[in-house]
Amino acid sequence: MDFGLVLQTDPPASAVVGLMRRAERNGFRYGWTFDSAVLWQEPFVIYSQILEHTQKMHVGPMVTNPGTRTWEVTASTFATLNDMYGNRTVCGIGRGDSAMRVAGRRPNTLARLGEAIGVIRDLAEGREAVVDGQPLRIPWVRDGKLPVWMAAYGPKALALAGQRADGFILQLADLYLTEWMVKAVRAAAAEAGRDPEAITICVAAPAYVGDDLAHARDQCRWFGGMVGNHVADLVSRYGEHSDMVPEALTAYIKERHGYDYSHHGKAGNPSTDFVPDEIVDRFCLLGPASAHIEKLKALRDLGVDQFAVYNMHDAKEATIDAYGAEIIPALNR
Repeated sequence: MDFGLVLQTDPPASAVVGLMRRAERNGFRYGWTFDSAVLWQEPFVIYSQILEHTQKMHVGPMVTNPGTRTWEVTASTFATLNDMYGNRTVCGIGRGDSAMRVAGRRPNTLARLGEAIGVIRDLAEGREAVVDGQPLRIPWVRDGKLPVWMAAYGPKALALAGQRADGFILQLADLYLTEWMVKAVRAAAAEAGRDPEAITICVAAPAYVGDDLAHARDQCRWFGGMVGNHVADLVSRYGEHSDMVPEALTAYIKERHGYDYSHHGKAGNPSTDFVPDEIVDRFCLLGPASAHIEKLKALRDLGVDQFAVYNMHDAKEATIDAYGAEIIPALNR
């Protein structure tokens, strides 16, 4: 199993680079960041420094979207980093939550997202693609490689990930929901004539190593609120008791009352008081190292190829070090 580290690009950028370097020393192979240009610093600038100061780490957004940058700019940025540092980027992409809504825009449609996946990948790998009716090709790309992994929760998005993406990003670590969603993605891939096993499965969720469960839950409760944004969209689209979306995903947002993006992805977020302990325990990895190892083995058995640690809490360094000392070795023996 591969491991990734997910950070927000809060200033100073040097601290983000430092944590990524620490992660690589501890066996993490991927470095991910949020991508929301108003809330945090511009990630692609920081990726250049992460790549410069690491040897093998792959970097990318978790996740970008088709609306905040034109597609040829996104592709050219990835292609430039790959040309400089040797194909060490991955494009995580979704409809756009905080990046779009903070700017007063609606998330992108799935149709637009599906088109963008192919265009960005083709351009970044040197092939011609059509952008807004105009055929384009980036002529200087040589031997470029850009896997595009799509984040999804709902049935139509899961199907799109299986049909178009190189990987699937699931932003929660609930075993039941992971099994349900991975099956949906792979079924869609098979129906599209693709090899379902060729799609990389990445589960991303907060991890907090320690014996004080109450404190760990409070540090990670924000995640249930973040996921709740996407769940609320699903409920508005499919209904509260739809057969298309598991109740195990939707039931907990009944007490949700709005969301303040100024606290997005941060411990102590006041917009997440509605998230019960049960959801924190299901969606995250908490407790001693042995509990993390047990749950990660279960995720691996469900077909998960990478676990990406959301590291937004008060024990960033300790979590990275605990994973490097005990957890990553146990999963890769």
